[in-house]
Amino acid sequence: MTSSNNARIRAATVTIETTASVAVTSPASVPVPGSHSVLNAQALAMLAQLDPTGANKLLSRVLTTYLLSLARLLGQLAQARLVSDIATVRLVVHTLKSSSASVGALALSAHCGSAEQAVREGRIDALPPILDLLGVEAVGVDAAVRQLLTAG
Repeated sequence: MTSSNNARIRAATVTIETTASVAVTSPASVPVPGSHSVLNAQALAMLAQLDPTGANKLLSRVLTTYLLSLARLLGQLAQARLVSDIATVRLVVHTLKSSSASVGALALSAHCGSAEQAVREGRIDALPPILDLLGVEAVGVDAAVRQLLTAG
């Protein structure tokens, strides 16, 4: 792995402080109380290993594609919520669950899984707070991915 890739991976554990400021920390650092990791450094490292020299800019391309997908899917989710289209909600959260996990947005993926399970179990009344949490997490993920792309 090149030093450029190593530096990007070290910077990959991005945390969002409760004050909404963005801080970049080393994966080995101790988490700051009141904050949480947004992107999992190990997942990002696995992606980077697919392009060890960085020549193909795979990590950058995957993260850029993810950002575009995230925006599109969140738009679809908002529209589905407005018209109570539960089938679309389930499809969107299912899609977002796996793509978020692949880029290390594990908390967002977990919220998507919770929403998907609520739909599957017919607990539609449980969806609004789950989807609200999903939305908040998505904002942090978006900011973290943008920060990582800017640093790269």
